[in-house]
Amino acid sequence: MNVSSYASRKPLSSRTPSSRVLSSRVLRGVAVAAGVGVASVLLAGPAAAHVSVQPQGEAAQGGYATVFVKVPNERDNASTVKLELNLPTEHPMTSVMPQPVPGWRAEVTKSKLAKPLTVHGKQVTEAVSKVTWTADGSKIGPGQFQQFPLSLGQLPEKADQLVFKALQTYDNKEVVRWIEAPEEGAAEPESPAPVLKLAAAQGHGHGAAGDEADGKSSDQAAKDDSDDSTDATARVLGAVGILVGVAGVAFGVLAGRRRAS
Repeated sequence: MNVSSYASRKPLSSRTPSSRVLSSRVLRGVAVAAGVGVASVLLAGPAAAHVSVQPQGEAAQGGYATVFVKVPNERDNASTVKLELNLPTEHPMTSVMPQPVPGWRAEVTKSKLAKPLTVHGKQVTEAVSKVTWTADGSKIGPGQFQQFPLSLGQLPEKADQLVFKALQTYDNKEVVRWIEAPEEGAAEPESPAPVLKLAAAQGHGHGAAGDEADGKSSDQAAKDDSDDSTDATARVLGAVGILVGVAGVAFGVLAGRRRAS
């Protein structure tokens, strides 16, 4: 080893005070940033862990939709054993069907309508007002969540969203009431009610499910025709390119033979 180069190196203790201060400040900054990040995660966790209603695909006005009622467990020392989902009475839906979930028993409650509805030419005097899932051999434990599939319809034609109210019961008898309707422009409530956003009506008003049952929409059919046309053009151009390439090779061979002769 070069002795002179080794001697020229400054030991850590000989660094200038300004460099030591700068290093200390950097370390403190990193520690503070890490602490803020952890605190943000811890604070955001409980706020985001609430009962929600999420559509499979798109829920369109006037149509039918399949939604998932997502129920996270917020407690470290208790399990969720019951969920009551109250449907909005201002927009009654006559077709509400829960999909069986292993380990859970579903109960559908109907109520009389203040004003009868006409659905597919028939008068309807009652509608589903609540769906209750009760643990029957299963629970939602700490750090877990469960989804309950639900078919809904007919969705309202003149509403942008549906607000549900849910009651979550734990095996320690605690009941959490997710019933506070969110307000536009305001902060999220402490116990927000599940909200289902509705998209604009499509086709004949059957929504995404109706489009699948009736076949492709006109826009989709036009897109498919365009794709077919583009594909056919690509095949023709490809064939022409192959022919031109073969002709070029043949010309090169003939030209080589002429030069050789």
